[in-house]
Amino acid sequence: MAGKNDFYYFDGFIKLTEYCYSAAKLLDETLKNFNKDTLQKNKKSMHNIEHTADQEGHEIIIRLAKEFITPIEREDILLLIHKINDITDSIEDVLIHLYMYNVRIIKKDVLKFSELILIICKELIVIFKEFKNFKKSREIHNRIIKVNILKEEADELYIEIVRKLHLTPLNATDIMTWTFICNFLKKCWDACEETVNSMESVIIKNL
Repeated sequence: MAGKNDFYYFDGFIKLTEYCYSAAKLLDETLKNFNKDTLQKNKKSMHNIEHTADQEGHEIIIRLAKEFITPIEREDILLLIHKINDITDSIEDVLIHLYMYNVRIIKKDVLKFSELILIICKELIVIFKEFKNFKKSREIHNRIIKVNILKEEADELYIEIVRKLHLTPLNATDIMTWTFICNFLKKCWDACEETVNSMESVIIKNL
Protein backbone atom coordinates (compact mmCIF):
# COMPACT_ATOMS: atom_id res chain seq x y z
CA MET A 1 0.00 0.00 0.00
CA ALA A 2 1.31 3.47 -0.87
CA GLY A 3 2.20 5.67 2.03
CA LYS A 4 1.67 9.37 2.53
CA ASN A 5 5.21 10.18 1.39
CA ASP A 6 4.67 8.14 -1.78
CA PHE A 7 1.72 10.27 -2.77
CA TYR A 8 3.78 13.43 -2.26
CA TYR A 9 6.02 12.48 -5.19
CA PHE A 10 3.21 11.28 -7.43
CA ASP A 11 1.20 14.44 -6.74
CA GLY A 12 4.34 16.46 -7.47
CA PHE A 13 4.59 14.86 -10.91
CA ILE A 14 0.95 15.76 -11.56
CA LYS A 15 1.59 19.39 -10.63
CA LEU A 16 4.52 19.54 -13.02
CA THR A 17 2.42 18.16 -15.88
CA GLU A 18 -0.27 20.73 -15.08
CA TYR A 19 2.35 23.45 -15.61
CA CYS A 20 3.15 21.83 -18.97
CA TYR A 21 -0.52 22.03 -19.87
CA SER A 22 -0.74 25.68 -18.76
CA ALA A 23 2.27 26.50 -20.92
CA ALA A 24 0.80 24.60 -23.90
CA LYS A 25 -2.52 26.40 -23.47
CA LEU A 26 -0.81 29.80 -23.43
CA LEU A 27 1.19 28.86 -26.53
CA ASP A 28 -1.95 27.73 -28.36
CA GLU A 29 -3.84 30.89 -27.41
CA THR A 30 -0.89 33.10 -28.39
CA LEU A 31 -0.61 31.55 -31.83
CA LYS A 32 -4.35 31.46 -32.55
CA ASN A 33 -4.89 35.05 -31.39
CA PHE A 34 -1.49 36.31 -32.48
CA ASN A 35 -0.71 39.95 -31.82
CA LYS A 36 2.86 41.13 -32.15
CA ASP A 37 2.13 43.93 -29.66
CA THR A 38 1.24 41.48 -26.86
CA LEU A 39 3.91 38.89 -27.65
CA GLN A 40 6.38 40.24 -25.10
CA LYS A 41 3.68 40.20 -22.40
CA ASN A 42 2.79 36.60 -23.25
CA LYS A 43 6.47 35.68 -23.23
CA LYS A 44 6.73 37.01 -19.67
CA SER A 45 3.61 35.09 -18.64
CA MET A 46 5.13 31.96 -20.12
CA HIS A 47 8.35 32.54 -18.19
CA ASN A 48 6.35 32.82 -14.97
CA ILE A 49 4.84 29.39 -15.65
CA GLU A 50 8.26 27.92 -16.43
CA HIS A 51 9.82 29.51 -13.33
CA THR A 52 7.04 28.22 -11.07
CA ALA A 53 7.45 24.73 -12.52
CA ASP A 54 11.19 24.89 -11.84
CA GLN A 55 10.52 25.93 -8.24
CA GLU A 56 8.09 23.03 -7.80
CA GLY A 57 10.71 20.67 -9.19
CA HIS A 58 13.34 22.00 -6.80
CA GLU A 59 11.00 21.55 -3.84
CA ILE A 60 10.50 17.91 -4.77
CA ILE A 61 14.28 17.45 -5.06
CA ILE A 62 14.84 19.05 -1.63
CA ARG A 63 12.24 16.69 -0.15
CA LEU A 64 13.90 13.78 -1.93
CA ALA A 65 17.27 14.59 -0.36
CA LYS A 66 15.71 14.24 3.12
CA GLU A 67 13.72 11.06 2.52
CA PHE A 68 15.09 7.67 3.50
CA ILE A 69 12.48 5.58 1.69
CA THR A 70 10.97 6.55 -1.68
CA PRO A 71 8.19 4.89 -3.74
CA ILE A 72 10.50 4.44 -6.73
CA GLU A 73 14.27 4.80 -7.13
CA ARG A 74 15.66 8.27 -6.42
CA GLU A 75 17.28 8.55 -9.81
CA ASP A 76 13.93 7.73 -11.42
CA ILE A 77 12.22 10.55 -9.52
CA LEU A 78 14.96 12.96 -10.62
CA LEU A 79 14.72 11.73 -14.21
CA LEU A 80 10.98 12.29 -14.40
CA ILE A 81 11.21 15.75 -12.81
CA HIS A 82 13.76 16.83 -15.40
CA LYS A 83 11.91 15.23 -18.32
CA ILE A 84 8.59 16.88 -17.41
CA ASN A 85 10.21 20.28 -16.91
CA ASP A 86 12.00 19.90 -20.26
CA ILE A 87 8.54 20.01 -21.86
CA THR A 88 7.69 23.34 -20.23
CA ASP A 89 11.13 24.69 -21.17
CA SER A 90 10.62 23.63 -24.80
CA ILE A 91 7.23 25.32 -24.98
CA GLU A 92 8.69 28.52 -23.56
CA ASP A 93 11.45 28.39 -26.18
CA VAL A 94 8.85 28.69 -28.95
CA LEU A 95 7.58 32.04 -27.65
CA ILE A 96 11.11 33.25 -26.95
CA HIS A 97 12.12 32.63 -30.55
CA LEU A 98 8.94 34.11 -32.00
CA TYR A 99 9.87 37.24 -30.08
CA MET A 100 13.58 37.09 -30.99
CA TYR A 101 12.84 36.64 -34.69
CA ASN A 102 10.35 39.51 -34.57
CA VAL A 103 7.59 37.41 -36.11
CA ARG A 104 4.64 39.58 -37.11
CA ILE A 105 2.26 37.13 -38.76
CA ILE A 106 1.61 33.50 -37.81
CA LYS A 107 1.37 30.91 -40.56
CA LYS A 108 -1.92 29.05 -40.21
CA ASP A 109 -0.21 25.73 -40.90
CA VAL A 110 1.61 25.81 -37.55
CA LEU A 111 -1.61 26.18 -35.54
CA LYS A 112 -2.12 22.43 -35.80
CA PHE A 113 1.22 22.01 -33.99
CA SER A 114 0.10 23.96 -30.94
CA GLU A 115 -3.21 22.06 -30.90
CA LEU A 116 -1.39 18.72 -30.87
CA ILE A 117 1.01 19.87 -28.16
CA LEU A 118 -1.97 20.92 -26.03
CA ILE A 119 -3.71 17.57 -26.56
CA ILE A 120 -0.54 15.64 -25.67
CA CYS A 121 0.05 17.70 -22.52
CA LYS A 122 -3.53 17.02 -21.43
CA GLU A 123 -2.85 13.30 -21.90
CA LEU A 124 0.26 13.63 -19.73
CA ILE A 125 -1.85 14.83 -16.79
CA VAL A 126 -4.05 11.74 -17.10
CA ILE A 127 -1.00 9.47 -17.40
CA PHE A 128 0.66 10.87 -14.29
CA LYS A 129 -2.58 10.66 -12.33
CA GLU A 130 -2.51 6.95 -13.11
CA PHE A 131 1.18 6.66 -12.25
CA LYS A 132 0.64 6.10 -8.52
CA ASN A 133 -1.16 2.88 -9.49
CA PHE A 134 1.40 1.84 -12.09
CA LYS A 135 1.67 -1.73 -10.77
CA LYS A 136 -2.01 -2.39 -11.45
CA SER A 137 -3.09 0.17 -14.05
CA ARG A 138 -3.74 -0.91 -17.63
CA GLU A 139 -4.94 2.55 -18.62
CA ILE A 140 -1.49 4.06 -18.23
CA HIS A 141 -0.07 1.90 -21.04
CA ASN A 142 -2.99 2.73 -23.35
CA ARG A 143 -2.43 6.43 -22.74
CA ILE A 144 1.30 6.13 -23.44
CA ILE A 145 0.49 4.47 -26.75
CA LYS A 146 -1.92 7.32 -27.53
CA VAL A 147 0.83 9.89 -26.91
CA ASN A 148 3.17 7.99 -29.21
CA ILE A 149 0.49 7.95 -31.94
CA LEU A 150 -0.09 11.70 -31.55
CA LYS A 151 3.67 12.25 -31.73
CA GLU A 152 3.84 10.31 -35.00
CA GLU A 153 0.97 12.42 -36.37
CA ALA A 154 2.87 15.57 -35.40
CA ASP A 155 6.05 14.28 -37.06
CA GLU A 156 4.22 13.63 -40.33
CA LEU A 157 2.66 17.08 -40.20
CA TYR A 158 6.08 18.61 -39.49
CA ILE A 159 7.58 16.97 -42.59
CA GLU A 160 4.78 18.23 -44.84
CA ILE A 161 4.77 21.77 -43.45
CA VAL A 162 8.55 22.22 -43.67
CA ARG A 163 8.49 20.82 -47.21
CA LYS A 164 5.71 23.28 -48.10
CA LEU A 165 7.86 26.14 -46.76
CA HIS A 166 10.61 25.23 -49.19
CA LEU A 167 8.19 24.89 -52.11
CA THR A 168 6.50 28.23 -51.50
CA PRO A 169 8.04 31.38 -53.02
CA LEU A 170 9.31 33.05 -49.85
CA ASN A 171 12.46 35.00 -49.20
CA ALA A 172 15.36 33.14 -47.60
CA THR A 173 14.89 34.86 -44.24
CA ASP A 174 11.26 33.78 -43.96
CA ILE A 175 12.10 30.20 -44.90
CA MET A 176 14.89 30.08 -42.33
CA THR A 177 12.77 31.71 -39.61
CA TRP A 178 9.80 29.38 -40.03
CA THR A 179 11.97 26.29 -40.36
CA PHE A 180 13.56 27.21 -37.03
CA ILE A 181 10.15 27.88 -35.44
CA CYS A 182 8.88 24.51 -36.66
CA ASN A 183 11.98 22.87 -35.21
CA PHE A 184 11.30 24.43 -31.81
CA LEU A 185 7.68 23.28 -31.95
CA LYS A 186 8.87 19.77 -32.80
CA LYS A 187 11.07 19.77 -29.69
CA CYS A 188 7.90 20.18 -27.60
CA TRP A 189 6.27 16.93 -28.66
CA ASP A 190 9.63 15.17 -28.75
CA ALA A 191 10.04 16.14 -25.08
CA CYS A 192 6.57 14.74 -24.36
CA GLU A 193 7.46 11.44 -26.01
CA GLU A 194 10.74 11.25 -24.09
CA THR A 195 8.81 11.77 -20.85
CA VAL A 196 6.34 8.95 -21.41
CA ASN A 197 9.08 6.65 -22.69
CA SER A 198 11.10 7.39 -19.56
CA MET A 199 8.04 6.70 -17.42
CA GLU A 200 7.53 3.37 -19.19
CA SER A 201 11.15 2.43 -18.43
CA VAL A 202 10.69 3.46 -14.79
CA ILE A 203 7.55 1.33 -14.53
CA ILE A 204 9.31 -1.75 -15.90
CA LYS A 205 12.27 -1.15 -13.60
CA ASN A 206 10.09 -0.81 -10.48
CA LEU A 207 7.65 -3.67 -11.04
